[in-house]
Amino acid sequence: MLDRLLDGVAIVEPKDGLQQKLALAEREGRRLVVKLGFDPTAPDLHLGHAVVLEKLRQFQDAGHRVVVIIGDFTAAIGDPTGRNKMRPPLSEAAIEANSATYIAQLSRVVDTSRIEIRRNSEWLSRLDFRAVIELVSKLTVAQIMQRDDFRKRFDGGVAIHFHELLYPIMQGYDSVIIDADIELGGTDQLFNNLVGRALQESHGKPGQVVITCPLLVGLDGVEKMSKSKNNYLGLTAPPEDMYGKVMSIADSLIPHYLDLTTTYDHQAKERLLEGLAQGANPMAIKKQIAANVVERFYPVGTSEAAAAHFERTVQNRAPDDADHAALQISRLNAAFPTSPSLLDLCDFATEGVSRSQLRRLIHGGGVSMDRQKIMDEHTKVQIAPGRILWVGKRSRYILTGD
Repeated sequence: MLDRLLDGVAIVEPKDGLQQKLALAEREGRRLVVKLGFDPTAPDLHLGHAVVLEKLRQFQDAGHRVVVIIGDFTAAIGDPTGRNKMRPPLSEAAIEANSATYIAQLSRVVDTSRIEIRRNSEWLSRLDFRAVIELVSKLTVAQIMQRDDFRKRFDGGVAIHFHELLYPIMQGYDSVIIDADIELGGTDQLFNNLVGRALQESHGKPGQVVITCPLLVGLDGVEKMSKSKNNYLGLTAPPEDMYGKVMSIADSLIPHYLDLTTTYDHQAKERLLEGLAQGANPMAIKKQIAANVVERFYPVGTSEAAAAHFERTVQNRAPDDADHAALQISRLNAAFPTSPSLLDLCDFATEGVSRSQLRRLIHGGGVSMDRQKIMDEHTKVQIAPGRILWVGKRSRYILTGD
């Protein structure tokens, strides 16, 4: 059991903490309390969330008590993790609407009939100012400023609003309230979750074990998958979109997506990676990844229809619009020995359009590959037959081997 629960984990603090918690639970004849929190900042859970949710499901299957915290109170502040500016607060209506969809989407990965869902407004909204002072007195400013994004903003002269400093403390207090034994999260949540451990100990309680999972790189191949970056694949996306978006990832991301998004066992993953290293067609391997992802969230057989839709509408699409052109892969490979940036590809494909105009078009969401908007001009584009570059609403360029 221990090996399975630690499989694919990035960081465990303390390192032998899970072993100790499992031994304690056995001695006391109880289940461990395993916590995972979400701030409902947007209506969709995405494939990046599924990495941690899968680990949560493993703890659930091992018989432990799973508590999911919907951060309806903390969402009004917003976790500034990975941001260089303050996150705008959400309205109560938006938080409530997003919370409802989160709860519904959890069933895509975990058995929602066997989890406990709590909203942290239950306890945070009841704290009076004296209680808040007592809570924040448990930590020092130096401890909070150890968080990487706070330190970078401070060193760079970027404003840090005081309520943002309270976010890790409020999230950590959730662990105090529910007596969490283990808290799961992505590696970007390591600091916040360790604050929860510190607060538990300051309240005279055993500190939780913090287990973090790797972050899934988004479809743009640059940033972590994020709703705010618009580089995500939602868990409720239609199967055709789900399949097509996985197919849009760069070939360099194949090992990463194979490892974090599929249900293949280790031997199957190794066989696919070995085939890739020996010259197998990357598109063929991406098709297997895309099919596996679709089958995780839809009935058996759905992936076959999704694959057929992709081949019909993208890979083998006939140039039926007046404004289209073929981009010969041989010419592209000659011009770009390595994968070109999106800006370079657009510049190569178009005539009479300046690079500054193309930059504005890209940044405004007017350029896409295979119907997936890309707003970073530096994104590396994988050259493969059947891919379609859209520059504006009418100009379409089909990558062809002819």
